[in-house]
Amino acid sequence: MSTTKKKALSYTSYPLLWLIYLISYLPMPALYLISDFIYFLLYKVMKYRVNVSRTNLKNAFPEKSDADLLGIEKAFYKHLADVIVETIKSFTISEKALRKRMVFLNPEVLEEFYKNGNSAIAVTGHYGNWEWAAITLPFQSKYEPQGVYMPIKDRVFNRAMIKSRSRFGIDLLEAGKMLVEMEGRKQKLSITGFIADQSPSNPERGYWLKFLNQDTCVALGTEKYSRKYGMAVAFGMIKKVKRGYYTLEYKIVSRDASNSAEGEVTKKQTSILEELICQDPQFWLWSHKRWKHKRHTFQDLILENNDAK
Repeated sequence: MSTTKKKALSYTSYPLLWLIYLISYLPMPALYLISDFIYFLLYKVMKYRVNVSRTNLKNAFPEKSDADLLGIEKAFYKHLADVIVETIKSFTISEKALRKRMVFLNPEVLEEFYKNGNSAIAVTGHYGNWEWAAITLPFQSKYEPQGVYMPIKDRVFNRAMIKSRSRFGIDLLEAGKMLVEMEGRKQKLSITGFIADQSPSNPERGYWLKFLNQDTCVALGTEKYSRKYGMAVAFGMIKKVKRGYYTLEYKIVSRDASNSAEGEVTKKQTSILEELICQDPQFWLWSHKRWKHKRHTFQDLILENNDAK
């Protein structure tokens, strides 16, 4: 990127960032008034990825009526607006307030892993408020906490998000440098936060399974590192109790993934996520294009080879 473009981005990024910081100091009731406006803007005016969300919902729940799907769709956009203002609040929220709003239900799961001397992976989905679940990782156990993140192209906002997410002590690892980072830290007793992702950038490195009634390519990050380093794995089930309040409960996926068969960790964590989504679908991030990759069957490959000839 040229120096001129960088300066242009800075001129717009810094004022917007300062505005976000100012908004983050507002009390939660005021932020939820802003959330109501964001919902109206995203859903009613901009119609932000409404077609994507609608298609995803229809394919995931073919048995539901149009009225039921529309109800989930509207509830999802209301929740998405809440997550946006709650993420803004993360810039300045106190530890006391955050502990009150993201309640950890079963610390004994991580305590067991820690006592066994195994490093661990805490994986969750884009469900509930995954941002608050991630930044509270340092509160949940005696482990050294670290989390995986995808850098934002705008450097100003990237630095700001890193600062916000690491305020309470989590060490952030860039996704593109994970292999080097994990290798360098393998002697530490740590817990690493992952987000279970669908539609990875390279589908050839993903794992195909049935998820929400569709062939789905799932990223193998959790499985790859947990099997390589013999880590324990737990899935964080986030539930929205009411506006601005969540619980986090871990379900054991593996106590030592080095003993698991290929695909076992991925299938278990995806199954837990699917169960969570089916219970309360409005709290999942439906606006992402999670099924843009298509699975090739053996017959497809034969046809492609014949066409190439």
